[in-house]
Amino acid sequence: MAKSSPVFTCQTCGAVHRKWAGRCDACGAWNSIIEETPLSSGPKALGSKGRTIALTDLATEEAPPPRTSSGMDELDRVLGGGLVPASAILVGGDPGIGKSTLLLQAAASFAASGVKCLYISGEEAAAQVRMRAQRLGLGQAPVALGAETNLRDILTTLDAERPALAIIDSIQTMWLDTVDSAPGSVAQVRASAHELVTFAKRRGVAIVIVGHVTKEGQIAGPRVVEHMVDTVLYFEGERGHQFRILRAVKNRFGPADEIGVFEMTGGGLAQVANPSALFLSDRDQPAPGSAVFAGIEGTRPVLTEIQALVSPSPLGTPRRTVVGLDSGRLSTILAVLEARCGIPFAGLDVFLNVAGGMRVSEPAADLAVAAALVSAREDVAIPPDMVLFGEISLSGALRPVTQTESRLKEASKLGFSQAVAPTRSKLGQDEGMRVRQMPDLAAFVGEMFGAG
Repeated sequence: MAKSSPVFTCQTCGAVHRKWAGRCDACGAWNSIIEETPLSSGPKALGSKGRTIALTDLATEEAPPPRTSSGMDELDRVLGGGLVPASAILVGGDPGIGKSTLLLQAAASFAASGVKCLYISGEEAAAQVRMRAQRLGLGQAPVALGAETNLRDILTTLDAERPALAIIDSIQTMWLDTVDSAPGSVAQVRASAHELVTFAKRRGVAIVIVGHVTKEGQIAGPRVVEHMVDTVLYFEGERGHQFRILRAVKNRFGPADEIGVFEMTGGGLAQVANPSALFLSDRDQPAPGSAVFAGIEGTRPVLTEIQALVSPSPLGTPRRTVVGLDSGRLSTILAVLEARCGIPFAGLDVFLNVAGGMRVSEPAADLAVAAALVSAREDVAIPPDMVLFGEISLSGALRPVTQTESRLKEASKLGFSQAVAPTRSKLGQDEGMRVRQMPDLAAFVGEMFGAG
């Protein structure tokens, strides 16, 4: 029998290569390609035929999966309406951001509603987890607690206990005795995640896996782990701010990019039902360089304050400091303001910040960013009862954005009475909001600041 040729697989993206290379051509990762045992070539290599699988057509109707509510509305929102049985959920976040606190509170909330929960800690001893539970007021919660890193023992325990929800904190500490590598390595993380996801599907147990993140903010380990699980959640937030945001970047059972907002308090994480009111600072006195952006996070409209500061630079190369926004987007808006509106920023330091530790990635924030920059440069305050949204093209034109009605309703609910939006926006029938539609950025700057 001919010897099968070796297979080289990238541990970051899963791409297969014919030979070893130092850099993966698919994802660009270095030193991530290793030799693996090749898969079977088909039924001939197996020696016997397999069974025929059942096939259905696309018209087959199935009931939606049942969901279990946790009692935490913000968590249920991110999960798509509740916990789905036999689902695998991956939660990532910076060290100390509050992942273990959130999951311990979620486990206690599920257990209080009658769901059998098992919490396996691989990073902390059981006594440490109990101390945290007592500090959070959850010492009497009916949650089964264990401290173990041997995955074989963990799966045996789960098979014997048959919980409805199991939390593994964290995947980087788990080790499988069939893999010859240290805990936390790429091979161990991938093999452990595969065993956990397979167990969840086979036994109908919902499993939540905690993952570490790299310095770039991505979940550490092979990227294939994110493909294995059903839902990927990122727990975001700045250490200097009390707000924490749980964001769904992948969800097979609900909308992606949905967010849940929490506030870190002495008694744990408290839900924030109306994040717009908290992300906005005291706006009784108008201040130059401040603009309110009406954005959409998932299915939820959220109002955030964008702050800008423009000052003369003593350096040869002016500084461009951005917090909560893409720095490349700021450079583009500055170039459009100079080329299309005649407002130069050469020789000026520009500082841009999204208040409250929020991170905005929506292109609809372009108009609010431009308004804050011009307001700071001209030292002219924007009316405190005004919200702005719109995408800026390289030609300076303002492009309409989606869900305009939801943005205006949220702004009206919080007491804003006027808005600036691109032309051709679908405004709906919202009462009490005076909407000024602008065709391009030059018209907006000319009307608001008397320039352009």
